[in-house]
Amino acid sequence: MPRAKSDKDRKIFVLDTSVILYAHNSIMNFAEHDVVIPITVLEELDQFKKGNDTKNFEAREFIRLLDRLSQDQMIHNWTPLNGKTKGNFRVLMNPDNRMNANEIFGEEKNDHKILNAALYLKEHEKNRKVILVSKDINLRLKAKSLSILAEDYETGKIKNINELENTGKYYMDDVNPEHINTLYDTGFIEAKAILGTRKRKANAYYILKSNKNSVLSYYNPDQNILERVDKRLAYNIKPKNAEQTFALHAIMDPNIKLVTIQGVAGTGKTLLALAGALEQRRSYKQIFLARPIVPLSNKDIGYLPGDIKSKLNPYMEPLWDNLKFIQNQYKETDKEYQRITDLVNQEKLVIQPLAYIRGRSLSNIFFIVDEAQNLTPHEIKTIISRAGENTKIVFTGDVFQIDTPYLDSQSNGMSYLIDRIKDHPLYAHIKLEKGERSELANLANELL
Repeated sequence: MPRAKSDKDRKIFVLDTSVILYAHNSIMNFAEHDVVIPITVLEELDQFKKGNDTKNFEAREFIRLLDRLSQDQMIHNWTPLNGKTKGNFRVLMNPDNRMNANEIFGEEKNDHKILNAALYLKEHEKNRKVILVSKDINLRLKAKSLSILAEDYETGKIKNINELENTGKYYMDDVNPEHINTLYDTGFIEAKAILGTRKRKANAYYILKSNKNSVLSYYNPDQNILERVDKRLAYNIKPKNAEQTFALHAIMDPNIKLVTIQGVAGTGKTLLALAGALEQRRSYKQIFLARPIVPLSNKDIGYLPGDIKSKLNPYMEPLWDNLKFIQNQYKETDKEYQRITDLVNQEKLVIQPLAYIRGRSLSNIFFIVDEAQNLTPHEIKTIISRAGENTKIVFTGDVFQIDTPYLDSQSNGMSYLIDRIKDHPLYAHIKLEKGERSELANLANELL
């Protein structure tokens, strides 16, 4: 972005705490425009600086960043952000306004103090555009009710979420039936024979149809061929549709190290990932299962009684349910039934809190992260960056079912990952569309 011609062209962005906790370096992403941090935001960050969660890390990193930027300068004055194309920042103390949000809304709270900071700037910087930036929708609405411009923090947001819908799987009609016969007879065919000059996505899956036959196939980027994909069992779990067949193929392919599986509740995402991991248990030292902890009624995990295992259990029940479903495919006297119990008892299959991942190196691990849409982009990056040799990571979730405040379908970590890493030879993505849990579950997804 070219530098604004005058101070009048340079906007003032007022950042809310939610933006800092989402991305500690957000202060650096407003081009040549100026950034204001209300003192209330620093007070709130002080409460977040202790702990192992990502929000605690972001709070600490932002405080360190502000310290580096300010050096020996007073931060209540305009201080340059590093770089010729950057603006300035300042921390705004609690101002006295003619218009007071606490009085208007009838309650004194931190959100209203942040609104007061924006109101002060609007009153005293009449020649400049003042914009409140927050990931809190309600705060943005309150700002607009006071005639303050307000917007979401857009950096890292997916512009067109609908484009992700078509990532990973493609339909092709009018395929030469002889080419499909070749796929059945030999198991593979040169990609050019069917795809022609079409752009080829690494590890993409194709449903190929002719007027006589059809076949499921996979594009192998290393050999530039289409391979036939057959339904296969994984620990006695059999795919029930084409998409599940593709998902299990990606989970079981040792050359694909990173997999995302998107789908609504009941499509079999977690079940397939877990069954595929169990089927490959000899190839990995451990199987890790994790899902983000979304606090119950906005109360942190520490609110729950007991040790860490007891605290985690309420959140991890869906993972145990899937494991029990797989185990119940066998009789109690079968060795496969007992093997699952042994894997848990010997800690070969472990429920792993995500908060304790940072700083670790995970080698020879099959790592399943459920409900990944409730992770931030930074949390996704942290998890993947922990991967050591012979580690595979499978993220499952529904990018339209967000349970975490300040995330949405465009800004959550799973959407960010799918958008940024698509077409990489180590990565595959599949969207599961058909619910297979039960007719009753499908009824809820479709009509309620």
